[in-house]
Amino acid sequence: MKISLYRNFVFRFLNVIFMSFLSFFRSYKKFGIFFSVLCVVIIVLIYNILNKKQPLPVWQPEMVNAELVDSSLQHKAKYHKIADFSLTNQNGETITQAHYKDKIYVADFFFTTCATICPIMTDHMYKIQKEIINDDDVMLLSHSVTPEIDSVSQLKKYAKEKGVIDRKWNLVTGDKKQIYELARKSYLAVKTQGNGDKYDMIHTENFLLIDKKGQLRGYYDGTNPEDIEQLLTDIETLKYFGGS
Repeated sequence: MKISLYRNFVFRFLNVIFMSFLSFFRSYKKFGIFFSVLCVVIIVLIYNILNKKQPLPVWQPEMVNAELVDSSLQHKAKYHKIADFSLTNQNGETITQAHYKDKIYVADFFFTTCATICPIMTDHMYKIQKEIINDDDVMLLSHSVTPEIDSVSQLKKYAKEKGVIDRKWNLVTGDKKQIYELARKSYLAVKTQGNGDKYDMIHTENFLLIDKKGQLRGYYDGTNPEDIEQLLTDIETLKYFGGS
């Protein structure tokens, strides 16, 4: 009997609370609808702001590790672009900046006889090639840092072994001074050898992302799978902003 009375009391109490809440929301129905809509709008705006693509930085010499930059450019803060070049690819063709006009491209420095980081870097370049194979806006460019060894025939052999597709990826050789100056003064990507020859260089694991204006837009560790994924994401970001 006592339990029954207790249950009735609890039921009535909850019913009173429920009816009170119901009465409150009925009285402020318009406010509740307005407030709910406002909350949805605010949430959508915040989501869009947080997820909106941001343009990539334009890298200038003063922003890069001084070891990778020619001393004449280390304090340059603006207007940096990749210089004109004329090199020879794996098919004996002359490759100039005109081949990369209005293209986004990924560049690196390597040599075919490297047995340490180069095979990993080349495998990752191959992965990028697979991802961009049907994208006419994106290409690849690999420069040999030992042009005296990497002849056209040597590059051709290496290209076949590594699955290079000629229309997407050029492996280039040429005058060592020009390659050195491109590496140190344009791509800001290699270190000096330090053995007395001013055109000797130590290539790094860097992959460089270049936009359609010839500007440096990103540095990536070519041996790191996570950096490769970020590079692919950044290519899409560049495309979102028209390639520059």
